[in-house]
Amino acid sequence: MDETHLDRAHAAMEAGGESERLRFYETLVAAELFLLLDGEAEGDQVAPQAFEVDGQAFVLAFDTEERLAGFAGREAHYVALSGRAAVEMLAEAKLGLGLNLEAGPSEMLLPPEAMVWLVETLGDAPKEVEAKPQEIYAPVGLPESLVTALDARLAAAEGLAEAAYLVGVSYESGAKGHLLGFVDAHPGADGALARAVSEVLQFSGMEAAMLDVGFFQAYDQICARMALVGLRFDLPKAELKATPGAAPGMNPDLPPKLR
Repeated sequence: MDETHLDRAHAAMEAGGESERLRFYETLVAAELFLLLDGEAEGDQVAPQAFEVDGQAFVLAFDTEERLAGFAGREAHYVALSGRAAVEMLAEAKLGLGLNLEAGPSEMLLPPEAMVWLVETLGDAPKEVEAKPQEIYAPVGLPESLVTALDARLAAAEGLAEAAYLVGVSYESGAKGHLLGFVDAHPGADGALARAVSEVLQFSGMEAAMLDVGFFQAYDQICARMALVGLRFDLPKAELKATPGAAPGMNPDLPPKLR
C-alpha cells in the first residue's frame, strides 16, 4: 500500500509534539477526501454512511479511492471533496470523522468537537487589500518550519500557478513585512492559493499579518526583482479540467449539504 501525505503527517504527529499535531490538521484540510455514501448524491445533497461509537456519530472518509473501495469491499457510492469542505459540513451537522478506518496507518476517529475546533481555527477567508510594493529584498527572519510548510503545501497545488517567490517587502505606506508573490496564477485560482497560504500560517501558529500574498504576471517588472532576490517555489504543472473548486464538494465556500 502506497504511503500518502496524511500517513506521513500522522506518523510525524505520533512521534512529535504540538507543531506536528497542527501540521497534521493542516494536511487534513488540504487533502482530497472521499466520503462513503448511503446512496447516490443528488446534486449538492449527500447522505454519508454513519456509525456510532460511545453515542457519537461518525462518517467514513478515505484519502484515496483505492482505500475506500478496499474498505467497502463492493461497488460503493461516494463523493470527493476537500478536507476543508468535509470539516465544515461535519461541524455543522455535529458529526465526527472516521478517517481511513481499516485502510491505512493514518486511521483515526476525530470527534465532532474536533470538527468544530478546526472550523474555528480556519476562521474567515483572507482579506483583500490594495498595497503597492516599493522595495523588494531577500526574506529574512522567517521560521524554517514555516518555509518547509509552505513548500509542502505549494507542492500539492498542481497547475494553480507557474511559481511563487518569497521576498521581503516594504510598501509606499512605510509598512514592512514579507510577501509570497504568485506568478501567472491560473484564472480563478487566486482565492484557493490565498486560502492555502492562510491555512499554513494558522496551523503553524503564525500571525497571518506576517506574510502577504500577491498575484502577478510574468511580464510585471516586480517579477524580475523577486526572481533575483527571492526564494522560489515551483508549483507542479497539471492540466485543470475546470476552475479550481468548481467540482461538487471541492469549493470550501459551498460544501455539500446533508440529506
